[in-house]
Amino acid sequence: MGTTIYFSGSISGGREDAGMYRTFVSALERAGHRVLAGMVTSQSVGAEGESLSAGQIFARDVAWIEEVALEGGTLVAEVSRPSIGVGYEIGAARYRFQIPVICLYRPAFTRRCSGMIAGDREIQLIEYTGETVSAAIEKLLAAVANKRPTRTV
Repeated sequence: MGTTIYFSGSISGGREDAGMYRTFVSALERAGHRVLAGMVTSQSVGAEGESLSAGQIFARDVAWIEEVALEGGTLVAEVSRPSIGVGYEIGAARYRFQIPVICLYRPAFTRRCSGMIAGDREIQLIEYTGETVSAAIEKLLAAVANKRPTRTV
């Protein structure tokens, strides 16, 4: 039996990576993990977001992060596209719920990964390119299995 994972990615910050999010979520699910991803992987949700109210989205997503914490899981965030919501979820996971955080990052999309993510030595940062997605998936699966990720960058 795998672990429970909350997968975070940009919605309002841009939907161009939704296909990449689905690639990572599918790999995690194939490995036997339960993934809570909300609408982040949905093809039908644009940058305008979901039809739920902001309060409903907040309550649902925080409840999912809490569920992951109670089940000893991990938050995985794709951080290539800057997103205030993703940053909030990472902070909540780290400091409110004390669960491991793994971030996926493609350097080609921003000049550098946010200093708040790259500078936090407790977050595992897995850099990848379009050509190294398979290797990134292998690193991600290993990090999830380890529960307390160690830095690979």
